[in-house]
Amino acid sequence: MESDPKEGDQVLVPTLKFNNLKGPKKMRDLFVGPLTIIKLMGKNEVEVKLTEEFSRKHPVFPMSLVKPYFQTEEDEFPSRNKNPTPPQIVFGSQTADKDKLVAEDAIPDANLHLRKFRAPNSTEKSHQ
Repeated sequence: MESDPKEGDQVLVPTLKFNNLKGPKKMRDLFVGPLTIIKLMGKNEVEVKLTEEFSRKHPVFPMSLVKPYFQTEEDEFPSRNKNPTPPQIVFGSQTADKDKLVAEDAIPDANLHLRKFRAPNSTEKSHQ
């Protein structure tokens, strides 16, 4: 951590060695938190209060892996929507929509590839 941590400070803890997290490794969060520092263990380690989800993990982490947690103020970002509501999608009759989609996406029987060929009566190339 850049500044000297104190007991009671909130930090983020890396999930690098957490093997019990669900989902693919690529999709996991890199850090969990905020967690509260319970005790400083020398200059290089901190003991944090883990949540119930991580209660089986060892609560001591090296200082080099722990990041300070900064809470953003609502005043700094007034236009940020805390709980965005998803847009409502309204469909008419479902069977009519399905039929329309199938009709639009139907592949015509025509050949869709352009071919260059020499026209029989001229020397110019044309596309079909």
